[in-house]
Amino acid sequence: MPSYEHEGLIELFRQRRPLAAELAEHLGVKLPAWREASLDSGDLPDLVPSRQADAVVKLTNGDDQPVFAIVVEVQLGREPDKEWSWPAYAVNLRARWRCPVMLLVVCADDSTAAWAAAPIEIGPGSVVVPCVVGPDQVPVVTDPDEARRSPQLAVLSAIAHGGRPDRFQVLDALLAAYGEVDHLQAGLYHDLMLMTLPAAAQHYLEAQMAVGTYKYQSDFARGYFTRGKAEGEAKGEADAVLRVLAARGIDVPDDARARILECSDLDQLRTWVSRAATATSLPDLFA
Repeated sequence: MPSYEHEGLIELFRQRRPLAAELAEHLGVKLPAWREASLDSGDLPDLVPSRQADAVVKLTNGDDQPVFAIVVEVQLGREPDKEWSWPAYAVNLRARWRCPVMLLVVCADDSTAAWAAAPIEIGPGSVVVPCVVGPDQVPVVTDPDEARRSPQLAVLSAIAHGGRPDRFQVLDALLAAYGEVDHLQAGLYHDLMLMTLPAAAQHYLEAQMAVGTYKYQSDFARGYFTRGKAEGEAKGEADAVLRVLAARGIDVPDDARARILECSDLDQLRTWVSRAATATSLPDLFA
């Protein structure tokens, strides 16, 4: 089953359709003149019925004709089966749209990137060579204005370069990008940061989001910490309920303990704290 990190990285390409083309150009690929980037179905049933590409981006000209196609694959590790499915993706799309096709593989680490970049021999005289974006190939985004123009590129930059000694400019640019997307997207990006960044970089992000002087502070950042504060208060009250019950020698079964710990209503929790001080049984608490 695909991981959250895998799905989150794919979502970057779904949310910003030109992102695949931007990465291709950064790799030095000369693209034909194109006007619009659109997502197409990743289902490629003609040759590989049990497979689906992570994302397919179609570049079209002013007449809405396909001029270039990019198959995007996100790889978090080595998968030997991909040497059979990747060439099929490229050949299928080339036949479908009758235009050049690029296989763009986005890798989370250098080892996977080196593996993915190996030429795939189909047979004598036929070779498919994936274009690979590993951490070293991801652009370093340190300009807040550039991050605002392409928040998804800023996210990739932070994932690839957030552990560098000069990471602070990269992370500051990422924070600027948070303010350009809605709460759901910002939440997705921040979850990706918490999953992929070193602890020091995570702490820097959280500290910058928390301080009032953070000039790029977004609604997401304010909501994130308001929610975190409320969750912390609720946990403290729930713990107080359990401690009082334990001091009074009242046994708390697992289902009751879960009910108390999962409650987020501060008023209800405070009521339970008061009742716990005089309760002789659990029914007294929950009455």
